[in-house]
Amino acid sequence: MNKKDYYEVLGVKKDASDEEIKRAFRKLAKQYHPDVNKEPGADEKFKEIGEAYSVLSDPNKRSQYDQFGHAAFQGASGGAQGAGGFGGFDFNDFDFGDIFDDLFGGGFGFGRGKTKNRPQKGPDTLLRINLDFMEAIKGCKKTIKIELNDTCPKCDGKGGFKDHKCQTCGGRGRVVVQQNSLFGVFQTETICKDCGGVGTTYEEKCPKCNGKGIIKEVKEIEVDVPAGVDTGNKLRISGKGEAGRNGGENGDIYIEFKVSDHPLFEREDDDIYLEVPITITDAILGCKKEIPTLDNNVILDIKPGTQNLTKLKLKGKGVKSVNSRFTGDMYAVINVVIPTKLSREQKELIKDLADTDLESESDIKRFKKYLD
Repeated sequence: MNKKDYYEVLGVKKDASDEEIKRAFRKLAKQYHPDVNKEPGADEKFKEIGEAYSVLSDPNKRSQYDQFGHAAFQGASGGAQGAGGFGGFDFNDFDFGDIFDDLFGGGFGFGRGKTKNRPQKGPDTLLRINLDFMEAIKGCKKTIKIELNDTCPKCDGKGGFKDHKCQTCGGRGRVVVQQNSLFGVFQTETICKDCGGVGTTYEEKCPKCNGKGIIKEVKEIEVDVPAGVDTGNKLRISGKGEAGRNGGENGDIYIEFKVSDHPLFEREDDDIYLEVPITITDAILGCKKEIPTLDNNVILDIKPGTQNLTKLKLKGKGVKSVNSRFTGDMYAVINVVIPTKLSREQKELIKDLADTDLESESDIKRFKKYLD
């Protein structure tokens, strides 16, 4: 009568679905398995979890338990044993392979494990390169040097010569070992240590790669940088990365760009901004100003009375989008430069200008209205 409630043991509600019960059991079994958890009491907790699951995973036993509680299974053997509860738990009814793969590093039971001798793609490589502002805008070619694991040319990636089927595993790459647990003896497949899981051994180890099948090699790779890339953009170079194993294809190289600033141009997505300094007289009287663009110099028509921070749009003079045929615009931002030093003659001219009715402008009138 002192037994814990089975639902409480698994941490589920009484109306939990079969899938929820199974999920809870899988999680707890991984956590408290004695081969993983060496804390005191873990084996008893593991046994308690198995007992709870043996009842709640069986519809008939669960129904009896919901009606009568632990009393439903009290009989000749006591506890849950008498009615085929924990003692009658059939391990074949549950896929332990998914649980014990994580615990023992291999397939659990009858040949469920994956072998290492299948082709494996090489790992991908991330490389960051710096670009000048105009290199990113216009596109360019870059030659990069990178150290990669490459297939050994001497042994063609095998690691040795005069190959034979591994006698330990019979060429399977895995061996069956036994694991003792509270539930009995289990058979577990693990990687064969003699052949490393490939199923083949060699009489002669390759001297160039020391039996590894791969070597470190510095490669030069030419990268076509597309026009319009920006900081953070990535370019994938397929099949030029680390060597694969057992005939697997090479990994990929990902190039991430970092673009330097420009002394004049500022970029915002595909648009370009250029600050254009002009004098007070240019702003008042208007002028024609030669300015640079990404391609060439052009003449900008500045109208009389142009205000500070006015944006003049030059359509299609921005950056060509790296992902489409769209080209951004360029904005010339007017910066009316106020002189900090004036000659005596210039000061007199400014004073003469101040005597004119400049305060008749609408913006000044609107401001002064709220001061009265």
